[in-house]
Amino acid sequence: MFIEKAAYSSLEISKVMELVSRRCRSEIGALVARNIAPAFDMAELKRRQALYMDVERYRGYKGELPWINDIVSVAFMLEMAEENGLLSGEELVKIRLLLTLSGRMRDALSAAREEYPNFGILLRDMRDFSEEARMLAVIDDDGHLYDYASEKLSALRQQMRGLKDTVRRRGHALLNDPAIAGMLQERVLTLRNGRYAFLVRQDALSQFPGSVIDRSGSGNSVYMEPRSLLSLNNEYSKLYGEEMLEETRIFREFTAKLINRKKGIIDTENVLGTVDLFYALSEMTRIYKWRLPDLDPRTLFSFVSARHPLLGDRSVPIEIRCGGDFRILVITGPNTGGKTVALKTAGVCIYLGWLGFPIPAGEGSLLGDIGELFTDIGDEQSIEQSLSTFSAHVTHVSEILNRVTPRSVVMLDELGAGTDPEEGAALGIALLDWLREERALVLATTHHNPIKRFALTTEDIETASVEFDSATLSPTYRILIGIPGRSNALLIAGKLGMRRSIIERAERAINGREISMEDLIGELHEKRAALEREANAVEASRKKLAALEKDYEAKIKAIEEKRDALIANADKKALSIVRNAEDSARALIKNMENAQAESEARRELEKKRSHFQKIERSAIKREEQKTSVESVAATSHELKAGDTVQVIGTSKSATVIEVKGKKARIQAGIAEIEVPLTKLKVITRKSPDRAPQAQVQIKVSRPVGVPSSIMVRGMTIDEALPMVEQYLDQAYCAGYDTVTVIHGRGEGILRREVQELCKRVPYIAEHNLGGPGEGGYGVTIVKFRR
Repeated sequence: MFIEKAAYSSLEISKVMELVSRRCRSEIGALVARNIAPAFDMAELKRRQALYMDVERYRGYKGELPWINDIVSVAFMLEMAEENGLLSGEELVKIRLLLTLSGRMRDALSAAREEYPNFGILLRDMRDFSEEARMLAVIDDDGHLYDYASEKLSALRQQMRGLKDTVRRRGHALLNDPAIAGMLQERVLTLRNGRYAFLVRQDALSQFPGSVIDRSGSGNSVYMEPRSLLSLNNEYSKLYGEEMLEETRIFREFTAKLINRKKGIIDTENVLGTVDLFYALSEMTRIYKWRLPDLDPRTLFSFVSARHPLLGDRSVPIEIRCGGDFRILVITGPNTGGKTVALKTAGVCIYLGWLGFPIPAGEGSLLGDIGELFTDIGDEQSIEQSLSTFSAHVTHVSEILNRVTPRSVVMLDELGAGTDPEEGAALGIALLDWLREERALVLATTHHNPIKRFALTTEDIETASVEFDSATLSPTYRILIGIPGRSNALLIAGKLGMRRSIIERAERAINGREISMEDLIGELHEKRAALEREANAVEASRKKLAALEKDYEAKIKAIEEKRDALIANADKKALSIVRNAEDSARALIKNMENAQAESEARRELEKKRSHFQKIERSAIKREEQKTSVESVAATSHELKAGDTVQVIGTSKSATVIEVKGKKARIQAGIAEIEVPLTKLKVITRKSPDRAPQAQVQIKVSRPVGVPSSIMVRGMTIDEALPMVEQYLDQAYCAGYDTVTVIHGRGEGILRREVQELCKRVPYIAEHNLGGPGEGGYGVTIVKFRR
């Protein structure tokens, strides 16, 4: 997208970008923010958005990308080094810091590239600088070379250290000489201009055995080199000079190698700056709720809850759009009502959106294929070019018209102003009509009623107004699309103290056509306000009804749950009574001595058994219906691999591996089983935004504390069944193939309840009474599915 220089200036883009750059952690991020240009086309814009979203996803799931806060731009240093061939030690340290961060960033992006494929856009411009980073490791953090930077440097410094020790010994001998010590300002041997000297008092200048090499800052004393140190100082100065030459040679060698890779280093700096810029944009999103706009291939825009970033907390969110139903939007209303701010807000959102940035607008904002952005906003009067305000506007608009295409957005503030109202309005109408024929998108503001009438009656042109509270004489800054605005000039003048007689004269001076137009607009605003009040009342009623409906549904659900619990309890008691009665009847029949009576009793028991079975089937059916209501099949959940589910009737969770028809294969612990969807309910659903994680099969040993059998003999049904159910879950997850439930012989009541439980548990393959040597009727052997 192209933005003309005048639009960049009038929209105050540089100030907006300064807001973003302040959130950067380094100057390289701020430089990228100030110099970035809009995307060339929609394809590039999509790539920018995709890259930003990948960086945001990475930060959300894995934390911040590598960063060093002390990083600075090195591009200018390298450009200067091309001229003089030398980088200083301090500059080389800054370059080393950049290359070090580059290596860390490159490693992090490469490691995550498979999961975040758009990182390849950044990696494309990053090079391997590990060799250069190792080369610069011979410099300390202050920019000084270590001794091992070269063999010659190491040998020179070793000689200098030996010579320095000799000089110090002779110097200390002089300090201990009373004749010399009395002449000194300070009893210290000082290195001055590369030579060892003493600070001597001014009055002892002629008596000290040596020569002056420098004066103190105060002028009250001088630095003098003793004659006894002259030869040693000469030798030290020679070595010092050779050291400087060797350091310079090394620095020049490093400089040449870095200049050879200048382009790669600058490209890498830009990548690091882009990452830092993304951090700043993320902060704008977090603090100010900026959002990425949705992209549309058509030439249009629609911004929801858009705010001008330079207004800060004073900004009022607006909704503004153009394209789609209409190509031109004419905004009218009083001065200081927010018309110009609305234009600038839309312009800033378009520009930021085409940079690939989040924009200061809410979710649901839309940005289309826009090729050019032109604006004519503000006072263009030019003293140098002898142009009046009107002439300057006409000149600028003429330049815009020469470059307009169907993909252009044109913003015209105060259309037809600065000249005769009638001629200005006519010119404004002609401009809008020409731009309409060219199919450009246009946002325009005006006070002229003829332009308002033209907008109301012309196809592809829509009117809008900035809302104005006539009671408080202040704007609300809301944009009302579809309703033209009143200028309210006479109303404002009256409220500000203008004499009523003058206001009346002004009203009489306006022709009848203009009065009717203003009255029509006023009537429209009153009707809109009434409709808005009714809409608010309807919305309040709707919310109240929704709350009542939710409360009603919650109460119904509570009643149904209570009813189901009562029925389940009654079923349980009824089945217990029936089974106890059946067991008692069998016991009585068994003890009968009369064969005929026993035979008649058995026949009667068989007749009653069908009634008992009917009661049992009814209870089981109700339980199954209750189960199916909670199941995945009943709730119409679309079960997917990765969902966390629970087998109804158990307390353990499992993970769905795959769904096959009306069954699902689930993994609970290390075991995999197939379970009907009617027996499963969803606990939590895997987040669709998270990147898929590699499945890792882990073999676990059986946990300590889960035995191969459980003893419930002598317990009541209510005591035993919960323990058996929990034990079976634990044993299954622990990896047992078979376990034993010891319930005892007795009357067989507890045995039947345990076996009924085993029928309901989906991961049990079979259950049988114990065989000889296993406990017989007193135990149930349970075998799990694997």
